[in-house]
Amino acid sequence: MIRYRLTCAQGHDFESWFSSGKDYDRLEASGHLACAVCGGGGVKKALMAPKVVTQDEAARPLSQPASAAEQALKTLRNKIESEATDVGRNFATEARAQHEGTRPQRPIYGEAKLEDARALIEEGIPVAPLPWSRKATN
Repeated sequence: MIRYRLTCAQGHDFESWFSSGKDYDRLEASGHLACAVCGGGGVKKALMAPKVVTQDEAARPLSQPASAAEQALKTLRNKIESEATDVGRNFATEARAQHEGTRPQRPIYGEAKLEDARALIEEGIPVAPLPWSRKATN
């Protein structure tokens, strides 16, 4: 694992972990990096210096949010996951069925291929990407 300090085209600074430097390079080249603050693109590595861990930082568990933005994302994620139904890979089908009235309205989240998400938007079905990946189930 490697942590990079990043910045987006809007000037937001944030950090993110990657499996390796090659994984970061692959994601950057394919345009799959998004700002953790605004969700925008144009993410690049920022100037970094070696980090010296302070006593307070050493005491903070890695599972605890490191910033107000991380805390806000954690709160949003908890709210969505507790109040909405995870429909998994059936998201596009379920969202379309609710929009057409063949299934009851309820808050849902899940996965959709990029082309399916675009089709939903073109059909006037409101959808939005979530700024996190699915939880590991292992």
